Order: sequence, then C-alpha cells, then structure tokens
Amino acid sequence: MRAILWLGWKEIISLARDAAMVGLIVYAFSYAVIGPAKGARMELRDASIAVVDEDRSPLSARIADALLPPYFLPATTLSARDIDSALDASSTTFVLDIPPRFQADVEAGRAPTLQLHIDATAMSQAGRGSAYVQTIASQEVTSFTGHASSTPVALVTRSRFNPNLEEAWFMGISQIISNITMLAIILSGAAVVREREHGTLEHLLVMPLRPSEIMLAKVWSSALVIVAVSTLSLKLAVQWALDVPIAGSVPLFMLGTALYMFSMTSLGIFLATVARSMPQFGLLAFPTFIVLNLLSGAMTPLDSMPTWLQNAMLVSPTRHYVDFAAAILFRGGGLDVVWKSFAAVIAIGAVFFAGALMRFRKTLAAAQG
Repeated sequence: MRAILWLGWKEIISLARDAAMVGLIVYAFSYAVIGPAKGARMELRDASIAVVDEDRSPLSARIADALLPPYFLPATTLSARDIDSALDASSTTFVLDIPPRFQADVEAGRAPTLQLHIDATAMSQAGRGSAYVQTIASQEVTSFTGHASSTPVALVTRSRFNPNLEEAWFMGISQIISNITMLAIILSGAAVVREREHGTLEHLLVMPLRPSEIMLAKVWSSALVIVAVSTLSLKLAVQWALDVPIAGSVPLFMLGTALYMFSMTSLGIFLATVARSMPQFGLLAFPTFIVLNLLSGAMTPLDSMPTWLQNAMLVSPTRHYVDFAAAILFRGGGLDVVWKSFAAVIAIGAVFFAGALMRFRKTLAAAQG
C-alpha cells in the first residue's frame, strides 16, 4: 500500500508539471462546460419573426403583440410582396401572414387560416417555433372571442425535474459526464505512454514493484484528480455559473464517479499498452471515447436505438454511469435507486482492470527483454 501511495503521488507531481495536460483539465471542466450550456441552446430563444397584417384589426394586432421575448424578438411588419425576399436574405426566421377579414371571419364563426412561412434552415427553431406561434394565436383568438376551445379533452403537460425545459440544465451536467469519461481515458493512458517515451519505465522495473502496484498507482492518482476537479466544476461551473439546481446528493455522485474511474482508467491503460506512441494512443483513445459517449444515452436516448445495440451497451460502464448520474443529479435518487448501476460499474471495472493488467504485464516483460 505504501508503494502504491508514493507511486501515485509521483504521478500527480508529474501531471502537475505537464502544462498542456493541466490546461486541458482546466478547460474541460470550466469553459467546455459553461460554453456549450450557454451557447448551444436547443429551445426557442430570440427567434426573429415578421408579421404581414392584411387585416389590420384589433385581433390581428393582439396576435402580433403576443409574440414576445424571450421566445421571439419584437415582431417587425412586412408587406406580402416582401415575404420571399426576407426569407431568402435570412433576415427573419418566421413570417406570420394574417389574411384580410380575419377578425370578421372569426366573429362569424368561420375558420379562417393563418399562414406561417418558416426558414427551415434554422431547423431546431423552425420545429419548435411553429408550435409556439400556433399556441399563441389560438390563445389570443380564444381570449378575444371569449369562447373556450371546442376540443372535448384538454391535455395538460407537466414536466418533471426540469419544469421550464431549460437546455442549460441538461447540457451543463452532460458536458461534465462526457469530459470525465474523456479525461479518465487520456490521463491514465498518457501516464503509461509518457513513462515509455521518457524512459522512466525502465526505472520502475528495477524497483521491487509488481505490475499490479504500478497500475493501481496510476489508477488512483488519475481518479483522484478527476473526482476532485469534477466536484469543483459541478459546484462552480454548474451550480454557480449556470445556476443549475442539483436534486440529489453530490457526495453520492462523486462516489459513483470514483467507481467509474476504476473502469475508465483501466481502459485507458489498456489502450496505452496497445499504442506505441502518444499520437497512436490519441488515435485509439478518441474514437473509443466517441463511441462510448454517443451510445451511452447521454446524447441519444437509448430507447431510440435498436434492441440488440441496447443489450450490447450493457457491457459498457458509460451506459451505467449515465444512468446513475441522471438518477442522482436530475431526479434526486438515493443509493436504493442506483445500487444496481454501481454494482454493474464495479463488475465491468474488474474485467477491464484484469484485461489491462494482462496487457501491462506483457508490456513490462517486453521492456525487460
């Protein structure tokens, strides 16, 4: 245990002297969390809209005035002949065309039609914006006429865990989860490759150390750095900078993250024993991370994947990590909810560690030869 402890401290000191790696860690858990959460919004925000008011009635004015921030920018007026040119020039995303005698037809009980022109190159806003405009117009017509909707059933939607459907709530935590996976592979694998490239691997071989002790030192040191930095990121970047509420226990999430590190750092060491240089390790590590991340359920819902692929991903620790991270941080789940995912991560980590240890022993044997 003493040998593993001191070797681990040696890894942390070596990492602290690597300016490029330290810079990557700081970036991954600061701007790489806040930037996408604030910038890459999927919900409707500040969409540009123009109104072609051919009716010029109180009802049409009410509809135009109801298109308010933060969903839409203040509506501009447009003539019917300028609709195509405005969309071609991308000066507006939506154009709402209110036909003549619209209010008169509504008051007479007829069903007049509003025409909404959409620039669908802004795909995410186009899909959501059309539903917003339809809902706003329907509400204003109902309020103006004083007649309730004739629909016999009213659908009431209540969103749990994220009532306002704020994309930043999801993106911030999702970025932390993704960056934890990426850096766990990179830090542990780079430590092995760095030993080989700097010639310090031979120094370890002359010491009375077993391969398992050398490997465990690299595992715990990488895990300690990532758990500590991700905890700070969760507190400062997510809760403070993004103002995202955490529903569950942060210590429980960190415990799960530490267990997950056992799997991912072992995978990183395994890839490092296959690669012969740092560029080769990068070519192995990044595709591995991308596949694990895309198929984990963090970016694409598991339900949308084929059944065989869902079953295949049960052997991936990232799948179980995303499951219990979402359960703890979003839904406030406790140990009674996530213990099965914890157990799966431990079991898969043991397999990964055994496979990496076999490869690591072969690498040390080849270096001795």
